[in-house]
Amino acid sequence: MSAKPSEESMQRIRNFVEKYCAKSGTSTHPDPSITEAVVLGLANHRDTLGKPLCPCRFYPNKQEEIKNRTWICACDDMQIYKYCHCLLFVTPEGLPITEYLPEDHEGRITYGLVKDPTPEQGRPLRNQAETREIERKERPS
Repeated sequence: MSAKPSEESMQRIRNFVEKYCAKSGTSTHPDPSITEAVVLGLANHRDTLGKPLCPCRFYPNKQEEIKNRTWICACDDMQIYKYCHCLLFVTPEGLPITEYLPEDHEGRITYGLVKDPTPEQGRPLRNQAETREIERKERPS
């Protein structure tokens, strides 16, 4: 990261995280340094790119990623599968929810099956899971 994010962006991201946790039935990571690192990255992207692009991924072209919207927090994987790559939105134990991921997904392979403690909350785009899986399988490796 280049410059320190603005206090306004830090506050807006913190507010968003708090509200999104309540809405999705997730918790922030129990290690505050993990949460703070992700919040800093999101706030920095908000200041430099105008959008809170996920800071945990590499992008050849960040402006193209913003147009696609896939990795703007809360990203598509969070809204479809309730899975957070950054470990920002997790179970109270600090594990990402993997219950809804395809069995061969990297998150499921890495963390195993992690049940959703609040299945009645979150996943507003769950109806896109089947389409996403077809697209993922069609992508060249």
